[in-house]
Amino acid sequence: MSSTVPAYETERSQGLSELRSHDESAGSMEEKAGLKDKEILDVRDDYDLNTHDITRPFPPDADEIEEPHQLTIRAVFVGSCLGAIVGASNIYLGLKTGFTFGPQLFGSIFGYAIIKPLSKALPETGLIGRLFGGPFGPKENCTVQSAATAAGGIGILFVSAVPAMYSLNLLSATPSQDIGKLIALTACAGFFGIFFVIPLRKYYIVKQKLTFPTPAATAITIRALHNSKTGAAAARKKSLALLTAFVIVFVYKVMTGYAPGVLYDWHIGWTLYRIGFTSIISLENFGWFIEFTPAFFGAGMLSGLNASWSFFGGSILAWGIIAPSLVKNGLAFGIPISDEYPLITYNALVFSDPDKYVSEPSPRYWLLWPGVLMMLLYSFADLAMNSGSIFQNIKKAGFNPNPVSWFRDDPNSTEEDEDLSPVEDRVPTLWWTVGLALSVVLCVSILATMFHMNVGEAILSLILGFAFSFIGVQSSGTTDVNPISTVAKASQLIFGGIGKSTGLSQDPARVMNLTAGVISAGSAAQSTDMTGDLKTGYLLRAKPRNQFIAQLCGSVVAIFLNVGLFILFTNATPCIIHPSETETCTYGAPSVAAWSAVAVAVSSPKLPIPPSSGYTAIALGLFAVATTVGKHLWLPKKYWHWVPNWNAVGLAFVVPQVYYSIAMAAGATFNFFWVRRSPGSFDMYMFAVAAGMLAGEGLGGVLQALLAIAKVDGGLYGTAIGCPGGEFCG
Repeated sequence: MSSTVPAYETERSQGLSELRSHDESAGSMEEKAGLKDKEILDVRDDYDLNTHDITRPFPPDADEIEEPHQLTIRAVFVGSCLGAIVGASNIYLGLKTGFTFGPQLFGSIFGYAIIKPLSKALPETGLIGRLFGGPFGPKENCTVQSAATAAGGIGILFVSAVPAMYSLNLLSATPSQDIGKLIALTACAGFFGIFFVIPLRKYYIVKQKLTFPTPAATAITIRALHNSKTGAAAARKKSLALLTAFVIVFVYKVMTGYAPGVLYDWHIGWTLYRIGFTSIISLENFGWFIEFTPAFFGAGMLSGLNASWSFFGGSILAWGIIAPSLVKNGLAFGIPISDEYPLITYNALVFSDPDKYVSEPSPRYWLLWPGVLMMLLYSFADLAMNSGSIFQNIKKAGFNPNPVSWFRDDPNSTEEDEDLSPVEDRVPTLWWTVGLALSVVLCVSILATMFHMNVGEAILSLILGFAFSFIGVQSSGTTDVNPISTVAKASQLIFGGIGKSTGLSQDPARVMNLTAGVISAGSAAQSTDMTGDLKTGYLLRAKPRNQFIAQLCGSVVAIFLNVGLFILFTNATPCIIHPSETETCTYGAPSVAAWSAVAVAVSSPKLPIPPSSGYTAIALGLFAVATTVGKHLWLPKKYWHWVPNWNAVGLAFVVPQVYYSIAMAAGATFNFFWVRRSPGSFDMYMFAVAAGMLAGEGLGGVLQALLAIAKVDGGLYGTAIGCPGGEFCG
């Protein structure tokens, strides 16, 4: 449900005029399903290849400066810091709605803005100069974004399967009691994913020549920034726009924590109820109010009309039509949350009586199953319809069914002529083989001792992660769609069957189910991101060895950063991991709900799914498959953007906070008019403004969590004006 690598439209328009859909296998770029588990935001466009074949490295630039050192302390440090900013924002955004955003372009632009002036200000000689000074060119800029990509990754685990373990009471009462376990589990997924993808660079990038639209956009952006004629001026404008948007939104987000009902959330239904329109209170009860969230306005700007309006349309269908109908016909039920006012919550996911999951479900729980099945079937259907072109690419690449041949260099082969990196600059075979072996031993040991999985089950989870990485890399390389977050739920079905066949009791079966999901989904997501990162370096002729080291350094940052942030957020807002039947949590955590629900379903003796919900899920899932197949077979690609993105529609069923889809639809619509009225300013500023809004609100949310722990937040010193029931709603 989380997107890990969204393609950003603004940078494409500047450098991506070089990146036309040269390969029909890439499918319609109008439909990037980047809502994962996102999982994955839908941002695909047609590219215009006028000057260069994007499957080959850029030709050498005669004006490009000489870079004696591409791997530097400053590049790794700055990249890791920038990745940490995006990672922190992603934890906040992911817990809100399941969305996450890739840090590649953010790291590229901000890294340039920080290091370029630094390289000119500091001397090139002496200790300080050797560490932080010297020329700064596109290859070192690539190192910055490599570290940023790795440092901003792995957050998908902490907005999905990991909090699901706590919501089902499978681990300790609080994450702070499980620091060692969380670090170990994250390290397993992160390092295993990095090591096993390194040898696949040759196969996916050099031999198959996959496009990887977003990593290609990053490479083109970096090349444009270092253009001696126009790069510096453009970089200054972009950096200033990004920084301005970041600071304004950061300050605004912190302020909203003290007056949420005035500055942030406009509860129209509640306000109208208070002035006499009593029946309109249902608008409030079903979650239809406006939230002025810059982050999701920016998300809509990046996502495009198809994804954003599919998300909004799904919200109308789920929470404007189906949910009220369920309540009216006695198929779903709400829980009163106020003795004084007719306020009702329809979002309960936890019931003290297990029978209520079937007999008296909430609308949110009822809608969860159609949403999950739609996303799952859509992802597999889209993958299947793209499999023809995928198999064609594999055939053209001279696929050898012997896995050993995928990793072995043939000294007599001429197939790698395009890989202009000298052999000594590539990642040595010894590095990744030893690292892979050690990571497998580490993972098996940790899973066996800390999570009580036997060796066979642990190895199976690693094999599934390896298999899912093929799906993720191939899909994102051809269509810019990373379906890992949704596809990885197949691991839950597999381990659910294992748990039942071995006679495990419910709790141990659920621990095994979710732990295996963490490993398979996390390692596959990590490998997909890192392969795209290597594509950026391939185009820029950067040294893969340097990128690999930067990725390892960034991954170390990501492991400790994400664990710390998860503890911070759950300490500040315990309802993330311990949801209440009656209280609405600030963080909707839709991915957590989906992973928890599947784990419960596959481990229970009887499926806890209301029959009407199950039938609806099957019908909508089949309809999503039918429209996907029909789109690929009979609809011209120029009309594909009119077909709903069922990943986005399914996500709307899972996310009860309809104000997010409203904000995204508004952001996408704003962009629609902006690009038509002023294409020049759109090209220059759109990504910078949107990225600044995303990072600003995300970091503002982190500060709000710190203020809550320090007991100086809006809950104690803020006002409840405008909040339903007169209770603080921040």
